[in-house]
This record gives sequence, C-alpha cells and structure tokens, in this order.
Amino acid sequence: MKPVDTIAACRTSHRVLLAGLGPLSDDDVRVPSLLPGYSRGHVVTHIANKTKAHVVLLGGPAAGEVRQLHPDGYDPDLAADLAATGRPAAELRSDLAQCFELLEATWDALDETHWDRQGMMAAGLRTMREVVGHHLRNVEVHHVDLNIGHRPSDWPAILVESELSKRLRSVPDRADHADILAWLLGRAPAPELTGPW
Repeated sequence: MKPVDTIAACRTSHRVLLAGLGPLSDDDVRVPSLLPGYSRGHVVTHIANKTKAHVVLLGGPAAGEVRQLHPDGYDPDLAADLAATGRPAAELRSDLAQCFELLEATWDALDETHWDRQGMMAAGLRTMREVVGHHLRNVEVHHVDLNIGHRPSDWPAILVESELSKRLRSVPDRADHADILAWLLGRAPAPELTGPW
C-alpha cells in the first residue's frame, strides 16, 4: 500500500528545507554544519545524492529488479558530498529542488502493487514504503544538521513516532546494559551510543 501520509510529510519537509536554504549566501553554505567534517554545502549535496539514489532504487520494481542503494559495496555519495566544496548556494538549492521533484514524480508513478517490493539499503532489504520513511528521516535529521533554525521539535510526528520505536529497540545493542539501566534509573548520565544512526 502506498505510504500516503509519509509521502505527504516528505513533500512538506522538502518545501520547508528549500525555504530554509533560500536566504543562504555562498559564504553561508561554506560554514561548518553540525555534522562533523561537513560544511552546509556538503550536507545539502549529501541529501541530493541520497535522493537520487532513492530514485534509482524505487525504479527497481518496475524493471523487475531488486536494486541496491550502493551496488559497489560502498557509499559513493561520500566522495561526491566532499567534492561539493565551493559550489554556489544557488546551484546547491537548484540541484536539491530538482532531486526532490524527480523523487516526488517517481512516487507518483510507482504502481500501487510495487510498494511492498524490496530494494537493498545499506542496512538490508527494505520495502519501497520503508525507503520513503528513510528519506523522510534523512531530510529531517540533516535539516537540523544544517544549523539554520530547524530543530528536532520541528520534526513531523509521523517521523518521531516511527523512528523512536525503532531506535529504542536498538538501544540495548549500542551501549553497556548496566550503563543504560543506571541512566534509566536516574543514577547516571545517558551512555554514549555506538554504531551508525
């Protein structure tokens, strides 16, 4: 079934992010983001590259394929993201807007029977519905990383409720159990979590 509500949240997130990027100058996009080692321009490029990769992945069901997000076994986006240094702000915004338009058109065109088909994400097989949820997380979390006024309190409820339950299930695997328990009992600070987000 088509994830109508998640797609609607993504469309809104796209517009809010593009509006937030609107006032940024060329100098502004070269400022470090909250993501270590990434400027704002790198983060915008990363969102655009990941969006393009999702378009390719979502094309798999119509072609009768289970496509991989990173078929070469590594994240080629990282090199492309880091090569983004120096791109003008207007070019970054335009590229991102085009990527969002292409993804939204891909969602509109995807056959109703294909939403349960799978593609290979970095974390394993995911349905096309789940890919949409991943995209929403990517846009919203990186919007906060840009440090342009978007905060976790601005995240849409559909993202928070979906992701919180997933993240809570993974907490025991990401820190010492005694440290987690001490934190939950109010006897210690939150433990540092290991592993990818």
